Amino acid sequence: MRYLLRYCRTRASERCFIDMENNAIEKTNKYLAGTYARQNVAFVSGHGSYLVDDTGREYIDFGSGIAVNGLGLQNSEVNSAVCAQLNKISHTSNLYYNEPQGELGKLLCTKTGMSKVFLSNSGAEANECAIKAARKYSFDKYGEGRSEIIALKNSFHGRTVTTLSATGQESFHTYFMPFTEGFTFVEAGNFDALNEAASDKTCAVMLELVQGEGGVIALDGDYVNKVCKLCADKDILVVIDEVQTGNGRSGSLYAYMEYGISPDIVTTAKGLANGLPIGATLFNAKTSGVLTAGTHGSTFGGNLLSCAAAVATLKQIDQKLLDGVKAKHKLIVNTLSALPKVKSVTGMGLMLGIECDNNKEIVSKCLEKGLVVLTAKSKIRLLPALNIDDKTLQDGLNILKEVLQ
Repeated sequence: MRYLLRYCRTRASERCFIDMENNAIEKTNKYLAGTYARQNVAFVSGHGSYLVDDTGREYIDFGSGIAVNGLGLQNSEVNSAVCAQLNKISHTSNLYYNEPQGELGKLLCTKTGMSKVFLSNSGAEANECAIKAARKYSFDKYGEGRSEIIALKNSFHGRTVTTLSATGQESFHTYFMPFTEGFTFVEAGNFDALNEAASDKTCAVMLELVQGEGGVIALDGDYVNKVCKLCADKDILVVIDEVQTGNGRSGSLYAYMEYGISPDIVTTAKGLANGLPIGATLFNAKTSGVLTAGTHGSTFGGNLLSCAAAVATLKQIDQKLLDGVKAKHKLIVNTLSALPKVKSVTGMGLMLGIECDNNKEIVSKCLEKGLVVLTAKSKIRLLPALNIDDKTLQDGLNILKEVLQ
């Protein structure tokens, strides 16, 4: 068999050969569906806020696996919790009780004031659950015909057919017709438009407080509070999508806390288990009894390993960490806003969007220099670990400044 060889240099500057036919990039391109426009790098390990590729080169990570590894890579408490659970039992199904689910539910409810939790595997599943629960709440109380959900233009809520239908971007409403009916979209920040759209057919308003995939744009506080008051007056549920903003990313445990509101349903996922797949839908007292036995479910939802990781993650998100997120936010904004080629810096906490030209070229150049950054529409998106140390943060900013200048 003939092998294609690639010459590379390791971190120790030693020479080695990598079998091109059997490396991660070649195998992925050959055998996996081409649904992702991947960067030409294969990461094999990591620690803290550093990633290591298959040549041994280190990269500073300002992406956190798209806001997933909020406490960095190889977090000792999370790893220990997962290993301990793995050595006990990894799965039982939701036909039985188990300790990790119960402890996670207790932590989520006591830290938020919510009443009940449904556990799933992803943000899209958490949002799907929220949509079903909102419609069932209205059906149980008012009967048929009150099922419409108002969402915002430029929003993103997932990639299932229904969560795509709830996404306020026309570019996602292609190929997979027919989409789920019952969603109305209004301009973010335009209260009059939302007030006009709210009718006796409306069961919920669904909001991302920071539109992540839509360009890292935070909603105005006055607007959000007006929406919540309108909904309370009309018994329309407020559903807050915290898939990306949650678990400390905003500088509060959940972004809605920054706005001083009390949602009826909250969804979260990405940073909840620091790298393991999980989703959660939280219900307040008003909505806590909507989902009853048999009305919703998931075989893998609340997997014991993911729940153990989530418990260990939540226990580390304390006020000191959150204060650090806000301090790092100010440092990044002040540093980058001063650059002549940066038009604006948007977002909240350690979820930031940099408006500048040629964002895809900037991503590639940063990667060449050892920094991982992301995009959100026309912006560079930064999602560093919440506990990134000051030196690593500054080193990464120096690379980004060099590329931007």
